[in-house]
Amino acid sequence: MLFTSYEFIGFLIVLFLLYYTVCRKVQWGLLLIAGYVFYYLANPLYLIYIIITTVSIFLTGITIQNISDKSREYLSSVKDEITKEDKKLYKAKIKKSQKRYLILCLVFNFGILIFSKYTNFFIMNINTLMGRDAVPFLSILLPLGISFYTLQACGYVIDVYRGSVQAERNLLKMALFVSFFPQLIQGPISRFGDLSKTLYAGHEFDGKTFAFGLERILWGFFKKLVIADRIAPAVIAITGEPTEYKGAYVFCVLFLYTLQLYADFTGGIDITIGIAQALGISLKENFNRPYFSKTLKEYWRRWHITMCEWFRSYVFYPVSTSKWLQGFAKFSRKSLGDRAGKRVPVYLASFVVWLATGLWHGASWNFIVWGLLNWFLLMLGEEMEGWSDGLNEKYGLRSKGWFKTIRVVRTFLLVMVLNLFDCYVKVGETLTGLASIFVEGNWGVIFDGSMLNFGVSAADYMMALVGTLVMLAVSLLQRKGSVREMILTKPYVVRAIIWGGLFVIIIVFGSYGVGYDAAQFIYNRF
Repeated sequence: MLFTSYEFIGFLIVLFLLYYTVCRKVQWGLLLIAGYVFYYLANPLYLIYIIITTVSIFLTGITIQNISDKSREYLSSVKDEITKEDKKLYKAKIKKSQKRYLILCLVFNFGILIFSKYTNFFIMNINTLMGRDAVPFLSILLPLGISFYTLQACGYVIDVYRGSVQAERNLLKMALFVSFFPQLIQGPISRFGDLSKTLYAGHEFDGKTFAFGLERILWGFFKKLVIADRIAPAVIAITGEPTEYKGAYVFCVLFLYTLQLYADFTGGIDITIGIAQALGISLKENFNRPYFSKTLKEYWRRWHITMCEWFRSYVFYPVSTSKWLQGFAKFSRKSLGDRAGKRVPVYLASFVVWLATGLWHGASWNFIVWGLLNWFLLMLGEEMEGWSDGLNEKYGLRSKGWFKTIRVVRTFLLVMVLNLFDCYVKVGETLTGLASIFVEGNWGVIFDGSMLNFGVSAADYMMALVGTLVMLAVSLLQRKGSVREMILTKPYVVRAIIWGGLFVIIIVFGSYGVGYDAAQFIYNRF
């Protein structure tokens, strides 16, 4: 039941009616039922996975919390008798005990993710190394959204271990946190301390909040149906035949897929946040105009924000502050000098983060290479930052509009090239396709109608272009504040024309109709 399907729209209408009809105290229970119904309709067997994850993190959270509470009570009872040294040793012992439960829970849940998502990838590589099909592939069920809800669930347990949140003692509420259906399949990845503030609260119907939620949903449908799904057939056709379509075809894919990915992913997040807002629930924003970034580092602060924050908080900081890496840092400073020695631990921790990020996106060498290329380019940018700052200061380039534009265009082109690794199946196909742009010389296909042979007409391309210009205009307006708040200040007739017009555009120009199969959101497969 995809977000853009008729079944899902009907599901939402029923949910909204029931949600604001039932007693506010049981609204969260209705959301839990809705989440499990949503997951059951996708595949009943998926429920086994998500229930196991929910129960394991619930029990682990309570166990860690109970150890903390009992240790706090004990220290309070002996505060006049225990020495500072004994208190320190006792706390270290308690933390070690909690850490065992944490590690066991993380290994268990990430083990499920790794087994489900990467077993056949490992088998493929073993067979490749052995030169024969020595190990048969397994038929393994890959649950919907497992990459997203596993990160969210494990983040909760780590937060309880760190003491930044109290463990949830209601199993059903924990089940809702893991299975809140709007964000289940593509994020944003929420932290318990943030989401729980509004997820479990009762909400009275508020016309403005509900309308804002519906408007956000409508905007997401526009991006997905009018732009992303309209150009998707050309991207699929070209990348599906890498030996046949090279050169200018790949050049077109660079732009088309980058546009498709943005419209698809941000459109899905708009729908997710819109649904939550209509229910009175707050979710974190996942994008902040990423294609206006002037550097790759800035881009990753603006793109898929909650995922980047998760890896930064739960991978980068623990690895960079670990004892073994701190020990290596001391060795590096002695061997390489103070400046280089300080950078080595940061770069190693970043390497781990981007390797994990690549693997998280998919069981493919393409994603691993994509992650490591991001790491290399980010570290290269860090090394050149001092030189760049000096040059900019000397010539005052940062204040010049043309230079800012050049930096934005440069970053956008770099992101497009990196995105190409998401389009093809193999690394060799990606690199060959990229190289063919410079050697094929078949630029005439862009103008001779060849790009119209993939189920995408000239009208489709024109509609996607117009939709892109609308997205661009909205992004520029957002610099001044919420566009929905701006529209709210207009007369009712103007507001009706804007939102009514957008609805009509989706109905008339959306990529669906007789025989249309609602296209999967790109990030669903991650």
